[in-house]
Amino acid sequence: MAAVAVVAAAVGTGPVIAAVRSDPSLPDRTAEQLLADVARTWQSGRVPQMSGTIVETASLGLPALPGLSGASGASGATAASLLSGSHQLKIWYAGEDRFRLMLPGEMSETDVVADGGTVWLWDSAANKATRLTAPAASGGRPDGAFPLPSGSASPYATPDQAARQALQAAGTDTAITVGDDVTVAGRAAYQIVLTPKSADSLIKDVRVALDGEKLMPLRVQVYAKGAAEPAFEVGFESLSFTAPAPENFSFTPPPGAKVEQGTAAPPARHRPEAAAEARDRGRVVGSGWDSVLVTSLPAVPAQQQDGKGRGGMDLAALLDGVKSSATPVSGEWGSGRLLRTKVVSILITDDGRLLAGAVTPEALYRVAGVKE
Repeated sequence: MAAVAVVAAAVGTGPVIAAVRSDPSLPDRTAEQLLADVARTWQSGRVPQMSGTIVETASLGLPALPGLSGASGASGATAASLLSGSHQLKIWYAGEDRFRLMLPGEMSETDVVADGGTVWLWDSAANKATRLTAPAASGGRPDGAFPLPSGSASPYATPDQAARQALQAAGTDTAITVGDDVTVAGRAAYQIVLTPKSADSLIKDVRVALDGEKLMPLRVQVYAKGAAEPAFEVGFESLSFTAPAPENFSFTPPPGAKVEQGTAAPPARHRPEAAAEARDRGRVVGSGWDSVLVTSLPAVPAQQQDGKGRGGMDLAALLDGVKSSATPVSGEWGSGRLLRTKVVSILITDDGRLLAGAVTPEALYRVAGVKE
């Protein structure tokens, strides 16, 4: 609903909206019409039955960091590993309570399989199957849509999630146009182009491909200024809007597998500790494309003597790698080290702060100069 409100605000406050340059395969539609279409699609909450493969590709220009190279989850698709290279997510969807997600790894896979009231998380590398139950909402009733478990499945972005985040960032500081029609996973699609107007933004534009028939996001591409290829892309490689075969939702732990019982965490909005977690993650300065995250440098938990955090990420090595790869900088704001990639700038100050955003270093320096 927040994304719908943002889309409505973007239309109402008057960003630059251009007429569509359409291929004859799709009817002409303006950017305003397409934004309204996708808002209605999200508001309805209806997701068509489908099966397909999503590919996420990141080329952010990050240096080789030891803390990332050693991070690998059960499927090899952790939040750290998704920062570079290409990764697949296979999906079968027949309804809110009947779906399957599979993250294939080099020699393993992680699956989330839901079939009615039964939900399984399968980790082939650990040979472990976890039967999940949905948490009860207030009054003891099940809490709506079943939340996906945290861990190796959660870092992966989908076209829908990426499109919502891009449209949430868009506002009056965004030129919204319609590009040429494109073909994604064999389907004709409209293309909305979001171009930040801010000189501080490192992003040239974000291109959201919408299925010409279903009007759902099929692909999102993020282009850095001065780059011909996307720095980040997530989209369907194959897609079929037909009902998946029932056997896709059938799962039985294989002989010898370790079987456990677990409970999926409720959505953050229903957890009392969510506010405290948000504070721990720091604060956001600015809005839209110029947003800057300001937080304290993460500390390696004392109980993790090997220095590793969730997903096997070596936090100590990662911080050391960032510092050694960054360039010493100083100014009226103080001193520290700067790491700049194609679409993200990271500033680590000597007084223990970390600032990051898809903005120029100068924007980070201005924020660093304002102390709480």
